[in-house]
Amino acid sequence: MMYSLALDILMAVLLVATIGYAMVLNRKLGHLRRHKEELENLAATFAGSTARAKESIAHLKISTADLQSNTAKAAGMRDDLKFLIDRSTVAADRLEAAVRDSRGQDEAGGRPLPGKPRQAVETVDKSVASGESNNHIDSRSNRTGSVGGAKSNNLSSVSDDSGDNARSQAEKELIEALRSVR
Repeated sequence: MMYSLALDILMAVLLVATIGYAMVLNRKLGHLRRHKEELENLAATFAGSTARAKESIAHLKISTADLQSNTAKAAGMRDDLKFLIDRSTVAADRLEAAVRDSRGQDEAGGRPLPGKPRQAVETVDKSVASGESNNHIDSRSNRTGSVGGAKSNNLSSVSDDSGDNARSQAEKELIEALRSVR
């Protein structure tokens, strides 16, 4: 009998503990039911955020491809500019040598240097670089400019025939390089 009474008391204590735990669990489930809409909204927001992240990743991949393309074009342009700078250095050296030669001839010929008109250096406009106009130099042949207060003649009158051929060849190469970039 003693064992049965102890067993009944143990069962009653366990039953009270179970009822207490069931009440706590019921309160938590009620709280969860009340916030079910918030949980569903949270899940929908998470799904939307995931979709936007996927779209952003796709957009980022496209932007990366465009950036790589632009980088490749820039590298090509850099190489072309490096080539043009090298060619311009060669042309500047040739012009400097031609100026030295012409000054040396003037001094050797006995002509006074101060009375000699200086030659203007004309820049090539953008239409030549793009290949739009092939006769721009001819249209400038009658134009004169002023350098250091002295009236100047056309630059082509100073250079010799080999310089004109080299310059026209350089212009052809420049135009060809610009067209290949497009």
